[in-house]
Amino acid sequence: MAGGSNEGFTIDVSTRIRRLPPYLFARLNALKAEKRQGGADVIDLGMGNPIDPSPKFVIDKLAEAAQDPRNHRYSVSIGLYNLRREVSRKYKRLYNVDLDPDHEIVSTIGSKEGFSHLMLALLSAGDTVLVGDPAYPIHMYAVTLAGGSVVSVPLGDDEAFLERIEQVMRFLQPRPKLIIFNYPHNPSALTIEPKFWTQAVALAKKYGVLLISDFAYGETCFGNYKAPSLLATPGAKEVGVEFSTMSKPYNMAGWRVGFCCGNHEMVRALSKIKGYYDYGHFAPIQIASIMALRHGDEFVQNQCKIYEKRRDILVKGLRKIGWEVESPRASMFVWAKVAPQHLAGQGTLDFCFRLLEEADVALAPGAGFGPNGEGYVRIALVENDQRIKQALRQMDAALNGKKKLQRPRNKMPGTVNSPPDIATPGTQDTSNSSIIGG
Repeated sequence: MAGGSNEGFTIDVSTRIRRLPPYLFARLNALKAEKRQGGADVIDLGMGNPIDPSPKFVIDKLAEAAQDPRNHRYSVSIGLYNLRREVSRKYKRLYNVDLDPDHEIVSTIGSKEGFSHLMLALLSAGDTVLVGDPAYPIHMYAVTLAGGSVVSVPLGDDEAFLERIEQVMRFLQPRPKLIIFNYPHNPSALTIEPKFWTQAVALAKKYGVLLISDFAYGETCFGNYKAPSLLATPGAKEVGVEFSTMSKPYNMAGWRVGFCCGNHEMVRALSKIKGYYDYGHFAPIQIASIMALRHGDEFVQNQCKIYEKRRDILVKGLRKIGWEVESPRASMFVWAKVAPQHLAGQGTLDFCFRLLEEADVALAPGAGFGPNGEGYVRIALVENDQRIKQALRQMDAALNGKKKLQRPRNKMPGTVNSPPDIATPGTQDTSNSSIIGG
């Protein structure tokens, strides 16, 4: 080392990094990768990472647009105008909401990036944000990274939840600046009716607090249920914004296309931050996304039917195992309460570790989403019907001692020694993916 010092060089990371809590899922991810490397066929139901393909007509448009060298230049950080205009048209078509593409819509590199940068745009040191517990982790961590503080309120989907929030608004000083909502909810799959947003907007105006709606699963609905948009509520654009994404409805998770829509000042603040951080998406991705928004409604509806069928298989199987579980009206997750005899005194993190070790099935432990998630697991509807059935058989065998079909530990699915009724999983490598992503 220069100067002849014998002391090791120390990297002093920022306070915002030191404020982040320990990553609870590192052991689970490491074990999942280790087992796969050893030849085990791990069925990963922990991450909301769709394995179904993106629409073919969208892929074809991407390939066509990528051939044009004019699309290889830097794009714009807020997104192409035609893309933002198509988002405006979709909101009008689905929710009867009028949005100005120039001032009330910004394209983001996935809703997670947009949400995180909006926290940087809105929060100052010492600001507080109300978040339901349990919560999708980025709703807490992005606040921390921006220098704010999270105030957790036990989650709900009704007036009692809003009353708990109002209690905090009345007595906490300084008064919270933001309230983060997420319906259909990740991880719990809770859903709401339009009346909820009417009350939330009234609460925001009463206390001068801003609202953020994470609407990532807004189009992934089952039966006759239609998730209400915050922006369809009278007065909502005065107090809040809504994030949506193409990841789930169009199976375009890796494309990383999301949107922030609503209050023009909040959109402007996010746009300004993004202007410093990025140049937007690769233009062909945006052009292909325009085609998805314009012509993809039928595709979205068909994908919902696929998830609905998987939901029914999973819920039926979990109840047969002995778990308490409600059948969700929306989202791509089932939020299941683990039977006490199966927890056997463990927390859900250790339980999921044991299940991965003994059953080759990966689930997301509820404790990773907040204290009120303890006792539950989140199960993603990302595998096909046969793989979900196989996972249920393996869980039943590990937890209840039922006989299961044995599979070779050193052979990957698809080899001649694999049982014929086990479907081959998706070909993408997810060994390094986060178990709580999506």
